[in-house]
This record gives sequence, C-alpha cells and structure tokens, in this order.
Amino acid sequence: MTSAESQDGEQESFTDFWEVDHVVNRLSDIRRSWRAANTSQFEYGVEGFPSRTKLAKVTEELSAVLFPLRLGPGHVRPHNEDEFVTKTLQIALSRLHSQLRLELTYALPGVTPDEIATQASAIVAKLSRALPQIRILLDTDIEAAFRGDPAARSVDEVLICYPSILAIIHYRLAHQLHQLGAPLVARIIAEIAHGRTGIDIHPGATIGEGFFIDHGTGVVIGETAIIGNNVRIYQGVTLGAKSFPTDQDGALVKAMPRHPVVEDNVVIYAGATILGRVTIGQGSEIGGNVWLAHDVPPNSRVLQAREQNQVLTPGLDVVVPLSAS
Repeated sequence: MTSAESQDGEQESFTDFWEVDHVVNRLSDIRRSWRAANTSQFEYGVEGFPSRTKLAKVTEELSAVLFPLRLGPGHVRPHNEDEFVTKTLQIALSRLHSQLRLELTYALPGVTPDEIATQASAIVAKLSRALPQIRILLDTDIEAAFRGDPAARSVDEVLICYPSILAIIHYRLAHQLHQLGAPLVARIIAEIAHGRTGIDIHPGATIGEGFFIDHGTGVVIGETAIIGNNVRIYQGVTLGAKSFPTDQDGALVKAMPRHPVVEDNVVIYAGATILGRVTIGQGSEIGGNVWLAHDVPPNSRVLQAREQNQVLTPGLDVVVPLSAS
C-alpha cells in the first residue's frame, strides 16, 4: 500500500499496482536537478503562471465586447448591448488584471506586489482605451474578407464562420498586449487561436488594416514580420526566418529583425514560403508554392517554374513532350 496527500490535505491510501514508486522518485530527482541548474527559468507552476484556460475566457469576453450582437450571448439585443458591454468589459478586464499580475511577478522577481499591481493596472487601462481602435481595424479585416472571397455572402458570415477572423481578433488583442509589455499573456492568447484554427501569428508581428487570410490552415507569421495594408494571403503561407544569429556563447539572439516585410496590396498564394528579412514590394503577387529568400520590387509577379507535361510511350524508352504550360 502507498499513501499520498489529497487536495484537501488528507492522506489517502492506494495500491501501487504498476509499481511506479521508482519512476516517481526518478522524476522527482530530475526536476530538482533541472531547477538547480536553471534558477533563472524556475517553474512557477499553475499558481504562479498565467492560465491558458482563464485567458481563453478573457479573450472570448473581449471578443463579445467588440462584437456584442454576433459574438455575445443570445440575449444581447440593440437595446441592451451597451449594458452588456459595460458589465462584460468590467469582468474581462478584472480577470485580465489577475493574469497580468502573474506574468509580471514571474518576469520581475523582487518587485513588490503593490508595484506589480500598479503596472498590471496600467496595462489593463491602456488596452481598454485601445479597444475602439482595435474594433475599427477588425472592421477593415472583415470587409477585406468579404470583398476578397466570392463565397462570402455577408460580413456577418465572415465574422462568425471564418477561422482567419478568429485568429486575427486574437492577434489584434495579443499584439496590443505585447506592445504594452505583456508578451507572455499575449503569446498565450495567440496560441489559443493557433490551436483552434491552425493559423500561427506571433503577437509581435506588425500587421496593417484590411488583412485577409483565405482558408488559413498552416499559415505562419513570425515575430518580426511587418505586413502593410490590404494584404491577402492563402493557406500554407510561411513568413519565416532564414537563419538565427547566435551570440558568443552560441545562444540565439532574441528579437532580431529576421522575418519578411510585406508592403501594401500584396497577394501571396497558397503554399508560398518567404524567408528572412526580405521586402516584398507593394502591389506584388507571389504565386503558389514559391520559395523566396530575396527582395521583390514593387508590382512584381513571382511564379514557380513552369510545369513540363510529358507522355511516356509504352514499351519505348522515349519521352514525348506534350506541352509546356
């Protein structure tokens, strides 16, 4: 028989059917060794680290604040939406404040709890004041999706059904928090959308208005990417880094500009991969499955190599060219 402490502090007895004591002891030794060797990255656990579950709820509430009639609960109507927004915003910001305090406590050891609370309050207040501008930006994103997709029948359909809009809502909120000094909470919010949509937008990326991702699965946008206005990309597009500079100790240098700059009115088709700090000039079109690691002048069209269609003649070692497309 083996005993363990339950959540309420009482000792519980159970049979170690699989004889796991040696595994438990070994894992305990490994954790202690890791923590001793990595004191600067000490694990705080769920009590000292922002909660993905709670931040998902905060993001859901903030989304409802931004679009109460479409993303809010069913009882919201034009006559009571201001009341709903007031109550929901108060709740969401209070919950966010508690999560920000956890991040700041984690990131700023030695800072007093009062100072942490003051910093968290300042971030919450600035985010709250930024929500109207975030709503305006999201309206341009939704309108771009409606204009750019012939299958879209209404802007409401785009808002409710398109995974890219869910990802962009999360990104716009996360980007604001990232800019305000809460990169960990921002990253968690972005990763919530990544898990739900397959669209990976780092909150550090800078994205202009009228941004549209068609379909979206497999899109990756790196931390230092800069995207202009009225840019449209399709599924499977990567705006990534070509190389990762290291310091004298071999550690990666953080936050170096290493992702593409995409100027206004660019279209990037499915499966294209653009790597490094290259610039795609305004008005350009990048074709599907293109691999690109150099600058592109404005108003360019970049396509992959032409397909060669050939017919193999049965019984003969002869290839007969059919056409070139």
